[in-house]
Amino acid sequence: MSGLRAFWASTIGKKVVMAVAGLLLVMFLIGHMLGNLQMFVGAEAMNRYAALLKSTGELLWVARAGLLLAAVLHIISAVQLTMINRAARPTDYAKREPAVSTIASRTMRLGGVLLAAFIVFHLGHFTVGTFHPAFSHTGVYGNVILGFRSPWVVAFYVTAMAFLGLHLFHGAWSGVRTLGLAKPSPDPIHRKVALLVALVVWAGFTVIPIAVFLEILQ
Repeated sequence: MSGLRAFWASTIGKKVVMAVAGLLLVMFLIGHMLGNLQMFVGAEAMNRYAALLKSTGELLWVARAGLLLAAVLHIISAVQLTMINRAARPTDYAKREPAVSTIASRTMRLGGVLLAAFIVFHLGHFTVGTFHPAFSHTGVYGNVILGFRSPWVVAFYVTAMAFLGLHLFHGAWSGVRTLGLAKPSPDPIHRKVALLVALVVWAGFTVIPIAVFLEILQ
């Protein structure tokens, strides 16, 4: 136990925990996106998919608990690393020159805060129905259609997914690098893979609210 405590207390330990938790969340997002895209197959397919997930019973709650733990560890690690960095440099640069950094890396903190708020809203919107105008535990297809009737909700989802794409791009390739799973290279292949994953996940999640709002899905 003391070894785990020492590992967590170290900067490297926090980076490893954040990377592992982040990559687990990436795998979940890919699976979640593929499931959601059944909206384009039809109401029967989407409702059948949702019913299949619920039929797993306790396994579903174990998976949810695991995802929640991964998200909490990812967020705590990120916050603590930010505090450590700020403590190490109490006085900021007089002028920042983002010559090497990307917009994805520069928006990680802002995007992280927005995505944390989005997760809370999304769970209340489509999982428990707190923020939904007419939530049904069985009519998942209808929940999505009714849930994206509001332009404000659609705008929030689209904005959040844009930040998710940026977050995935930087987080996925830097996480692989943190774990030492890729060799140093001036043109690393894992960065291209991270870009592809980020674009696919962003598009897969964004197309649904837009399609509902434009009445392509109804």
